[in-house]
Amino acid sequence: MAFWLFKSEPDVFSWDDLVAKGEAGEEWDGVRNYQARNFMRAMKVGDLGLFYHSNIGKEAVGIVQVIAEAHPDSTAGDPKWECVDIKAVKPLLRSLSLDQAKQEPALQDMVLVNNSRLSVQPVSDAEWAAIMELAGL
Repeated sequence: MAFWLFKSEPDVFSWDDLVAKGEAGEEWDGVRNYQARNFMRAMKVGDLGLFYHSNIGKEAVGIVQVIAEAHPDSTAGDPKWECVDIKAVKPLLRSLSLDQAKQEPALQDMVLVNNSRLSVQPVSDAEWAAIMELAGL
């Protein structure tokens, strides 16, 4: 299993919006960055990720699961753009802010800390373990 981070502006699509989708989950559409798309192409059903509120809050707030592997993005007119489907698993007991992540030695090499603009990104096993501990899980 691999771990990922999915960023969304909460005033556009929030953690609560994903929770409301239930078991059906939601297509993680609208990504128009080749690197982020390629990360989604590498995802497998069952992989876990962090749901991160960008711009407003700048914090990881929940755990998601990939429920469908890469397929054409329904919002794109070009088949080169693909996405996965995710569903909410559970909220973090304590959210993890970008500022907290930047101060945590175990997360200093994390993509989020070094390239906070990338909307979909990998999270290493060690980073995931550190975040779960910081989040109270």
